[in-house]
Amino acid sequence: MPVIHLRRLCMLAGIAAASLGLVACNSVTERSRAALTAITPYKVEVVQGNFVSKEQVDALKPGMSRQQVREIIGTSLLTDVFHSDRWDYVFTIRRQGVEPQQRRLTLFFKGETLERFVGDQMPSEEEFVAALDARKRSGKVPQLEATEDQLKKFDDRKAADDKADAAAGNGTGTQRPLPPSYPPLESGR
Repeated sequence: MPVIHLRRLCMLAGIAAASLGLVACNSVTERSRAALTAITPYKVEVVQGNFVSKEQVDALKPGMSRQQVREIIGTSLLTDVFHSDRWDYVFTIRRQGVEPQQRRLTLFFKGETLERFVGDQMPSEEEFVAALDARKRSGKVPQLEATEDQLKKFDDRKAADDKADAAAGNGTGTQRPLPPSYPPLESGR
């Protein structure tokens, strides 16, 4: 009788633990996810392949030689032995907190000249760099232009500095004296 009672007790404890686990999974909030992310070990960013920008694709023109294409977008990482007139450029990046990205570009040659190319819409270099930055922005853009009042204050300060230099006897008041020369860092032995 005690063995049956012990089995029932263990079964009830297991059911209770499973129920609590399901309830806990259902009640995960954004705050608890952030806490879990903070203690998650660092995951290495994986970058593979050739990044090809929109600017590079725009520079490609049918009729270019293989060497000209290499100079614009680099050497293809995938070279098919059975299709020597086809170059494949593949780029993938996997980063923590950012959707994985994959881009493909395939070039077709006829002999030594580029015949055509097909592939995904490539981002510009600026768009690509912006997509890599996973930090959240505040959205507030600082004012990058000085107002007339700010410029006037700067001019007033400069005029006061020039007057102080003139009063100190620095000649025209537009240049300050040069600092004294210093001994060389290494002395001759």
